[in-house]
Amino acid sequence: MTREELFGNYVIFVTAWVLGDRVRTGRAYTAELEARTALLERQQEDNARRAVMLERNRIARELHDIIAHSVSVMVVQAGAARRVAATDPGRTRTSLEAIESIGREALAEIRRLLGIMRSPEEDEVALAPVPGIAGLEALVENARSAGLQVEIEVKGEVRQLPPGVDLSAYRIVQEALTNALKHGGPSSACVRMIYGPDTLEIEVTDDGRGALPALSQSATVGHGLLGMRERAAAFGGALKAGPRRGGGFEVKASLPLDATR
Repeated sequence: MTREELFGNYVIFVTAWVLGDRVRTGRAYTAELEARTALLERQQEDNARRAVMLERNRIARELHDIIAHSVSVMVVQAGAARRVAATDPGRTRTSLEAIESIGREALAEIRRLLGIMRSPEEDEVALAPVPGIAGLEALVENARSAGLQVEIEVKGEVRQLPPGVDLSAYRIVQEALTNALKHGGPSSACVRMIYGPDTLEIEVTDDGRGALPALSQSATVGHGLLGMRERAAAFGGALKAGPRRGGGFEVKASLPLDATR
């Protein structure tokens, strides 16, 4: 075989090898792209399912807080109206008006939550504003009308809170007052809001009998306390709740005021 023939065969061999290697590399690259695409699709599906689960949990907490508080106050008011219906029509009327007002507020908030889940194609509805610390006086007044003597103490420089912290602070106070109404018996309570440089400290204390041991293990009470802890933890805060020394119950929460959380 001549030198020219050897050189030609070498060129053919090298060309075939290069072409084969490129085909192999191309196939491997295509397979890697397909694998990455499939992995990305699975991750997107997982993220979507996780987002749906988180949203359902959030809405469940919101509904629990709204219904537990509103129904508890309305039951107390209805009981008061029943006891004095025959002897004190004026007080009966006041209790019924409170029940109507609280029921309307609860329906507005529930409507707001359900409105979040409406599809964009549906007609828009008038949604109730998201509650926050600005509504604390009204919340406390509802508890007072149900028979719980509540005082409010505010310390530090009051300022606007990040929306998520604002809602969580309101719900924590709401749940704490609801538990005091349901389990404290005839009692008084104090709500303290302490604005620090970086945190908002919330303290809700009462001097009632507190939840009985059997009740404190119930699903309702447990879910309420768990919901408060989750709200605080969602913003890097913490919450403690339990019986007070000397009687009563206390809830203490610390919420960072960093709006970027």
